[in-house]
Amino acid sequence: MNTPRTDRTASVAAALPTLLAAALCLGPLSCNDGGQGARSTGTGGNGSGGATGTPGSGGAAAGSGGRTTTATAAGGASSGGSGGSATGGTVTGPSGTGGRGSGGIARGTGGAIPTGGLPGSGGTGLTGRGGATAAGGATASGGASGVGGATAIGGRSGVGGATATGGAGASAGTRGTGGATGAGGTLPASGGAGGGTTAPACSEPPAPSPLLGWASQPGAGYGGTSIATTTGGGDAAPVTVTSLSALGSAAGGSTPAVIYVKGVLQAGTLKVGSNKTIAGICGAEIHGHVSMSGSANVIFRNLKVVGYDCSDSPSECKGGADAISVVDNAHHIWFDHCDVSDGSDGNLDITNGSDFVTVSWTKFSYSSKRSDPSSGASGHRFSNLIGAADAVPEDGGHLNITWHHNWWADNIDQRMPRSRAGKIHVVNNLFSASGNSYCTNSGYQSSLLVESNIYIGVNNPLQEDGNGNMLSRNNVFTNTTGSKTSGGSGFSPPYQLTPDGTTNLEATLRSQVGPK
Repeated sequence: MNTPRTDRTASVAAALPTLLAAALCLGPLSCNDGGQGARSTGTGGNGSGGATGTPGSGGAAAGSGGRTTTATAAGGASSGGSGGSATGGTVTGPSGTGGRGSGGIARGTGGAIPTGGLPGSGGTGLTGRGGATAAGGATASGGASGVGGATAIGGRSGVGGATATGGAGASAGTRGTGGATGAGGTLPASGGAGGGTTAPACSEPPAPSPLLGWASQPGAGYGGTSIATTTGGGDAAPVTVTSLSALGSAAGGSTPAVIYVKGVLQAGTLKVGSNKTIAGICGAEIHGHVSMSGSANVIFRNLKVVGYDCSDSPSECKGGADAISVVDNAHHIWFDHCDVSDGSDGNLDITNGSDFVTVSWTKFSYSSKRSDPSSGASGHRFSNLIGAADAVPEDGGHLNITWHHNWWADNIDQRMPRSRAGKIHVVNNLFSASGNSYCTNSGYQSSLLVESNIYIGVNNPLQEDGNGNMLSRNNVFTNTTGSKTSGGSGFSPPYQLTPDGTTNLEATLRSQVGPK
């Protein structure tokens, strides 16, 4: 039976408001039956209607109803995403009940997934069919920021710019291939806008330790002119050198100079004059021999010095050069935070009337247990000699040296140090050169104060000769053998130096000795 035309007309008229509301996503049934949805890709353009407002209860994703002005019917293709698809997302009202974050794009089962949208506060990415939320979109874990929040792999400079793969509030937040924002923008990324904080360039050395000990005192070496203390090159403008020849030119003479040594220099001999500060930067190394003959007022710090290791005298190591030698009445010399190794004769020897020397925070070692045709199995691995022989005229009243916070380490056989004539203060040092002959010696007319040191696994930690004078106190001996006592009275230093306690001293020295 046919329905009269008037009845059909009335039915259509009655249905028009509902149909119109559905087409515009305005009613409760508007976008509820989208099916599989259409796919479209874009380059990250902003949707004309996907702008999101301040998140409300549950992180509403839509600013004004979460609607796009492109009527997103079945499936609602997004003009700003790259293939957003929906399987039937629903909205419950103009502002949604669970938008994803503060303006990001809902990811849910049916939410559109943009690849170029710019999520964030007031984000502009378009939503797919389904309006502001899709099934599950309102309650994805993490709310607006998800696990990573708005953090991208590379901060603001993600690989793909503002590309996201999980919407603004899915389990990964806006974190994706690039993401719109980073955690403070501190991590550089390929193709990104910048790196935020980066490691500073090695343009200057770290600050020195406080000057303590004999190098801080007034006086002079044998026959020299007295000075008040050790200042090196003072406040001279620093110059940076990258070759041994340039360093030799800058370090010679007596004009005050501050010299920064950069990188690893070729092997050779460096002669240092007076009134110099020589400091390493960028992993500086000097190979060969450093000579301070008659030098006065020198600060030498933050440097690694590697000797010839007997290559300059293969048949007899002692015929070769020290890694560093302080000789011929040199005075007011301060070595700080250095690493000295593989000297052919010694690592750092101080002889012939030299005086007012402090060695601090420095490591001594040999790279192997070398042997030597002349001295045999000991390999002449004799680290530090004070005074070249007994009864040297210029040594009397000189050779006053402070050794504090140093580390005598691998493969040293003896002379840590071997002393003559002077007043030698050995305080707060670490000795771990296992397999050695002896460590700290007091020889001909020397007076030693040996206090608050750590000796671990070494032989004969203390050796006091019959014509020596050693006072030892508050030292720690762990797994040592041989002599560890002394019977002398030592001396009283004319300077203030309060020893550190020994409880954590080993760990401190292992971590802080040497160049920085």
